[in-house]
Amino acid sequence: MIFNPIIPSPKSAPVAGRTLYVGACPLPPVKISKDHPRYRSLVTRERMAAMVEEGIVAPTGLIAHGRGEAFDYLLGERTVPEAEAAEAAAAALLVLAERPVITVNGNTAALAAKEVGELARVVGAPIEVNLFHRTDQRMERVCAFVEKETGLKVLGRDQDATLAGIASDRARCTSQGLLAADVVLIPLEDGDRAEAMARAGKRVIAIDLNPLSRTALAAEVTVVDELTRAVPNITAWAKRFRGRPEEAQGTLASFDNAEGLRAVRERICRGLEAPLRQ
Repeated sequence: MIFNPIIPSPKSAPVAGRTLYVGACPLPPVKISKDHPRYRSLVTRERMAAMVEEGIVAPTGLIAHGRGEAFDYLLGERTVPEAEAAEAAAAALLVLAERPVITVNGNTAALAAKEVGELARVVGAPIEVNLFHRTDQRMERVCAFVEKETGLKVLGRDQDATLAGIASDRARCTSQGLLAADVVLIPLEDGDRAEAMARAGKRVIAIDLNPLSRTALAAEVTVVDELTRAVPNITAWAKRFRGRPEEAQGTLASFDNAEGLRAVRERICRGLEAPLRQ
């Protein structure tokens, strides 16, 4: 059977239960007890699966989400001190920026569209949608979804510019958004685009649970934290820094991204060794 895993076919999509994509086995509704020790994680997984059916998340996005969950598990599923420092630095960089932009992909939209919208309002940044698995239909779905969740008009439908150094459609962007930005927040972004933005002179802020990824290494500020924790934390810091440029500048000046990533990697290693020492 030939099918598009991104946009379900209206003629063949099942009407009962839930599917990840056309051609998959129906999944029955799941009831998750709130006293389950991993309740939040399980609810998030169900939401991501549902967002695939809606055409917001690509099926391969579930793999990326699972990889991030693995790192979060190793970090204790909490915001560690290194992430807190990075979130403060990220907020400072956004507040001090002249033309900040926040980019959003399908996973980010599904997980934290409302939270991204609040941050965008606080720092005065437009939101630009950019998708790895792009079709016009899916782009419209994601843009409309983000606009509904945030109440903000987003960029991305009309991509009239390209980012140098990328051979695929991922180079596409908007001239009034990403191309003109001096600071770009890239939650859950892939390494090619992160590196291209850095080469283009953008000051890049990444939210990435993998401290070894190309995205994490390319960014000026890397927040190694789960997205739905990271974005509200950045927003809280941004509210504090508004009207306090000297404090924001001091926070940014004292931040060392390479040292933060090194400390996070060591923290993960200690967490892996801890059960063996018991």
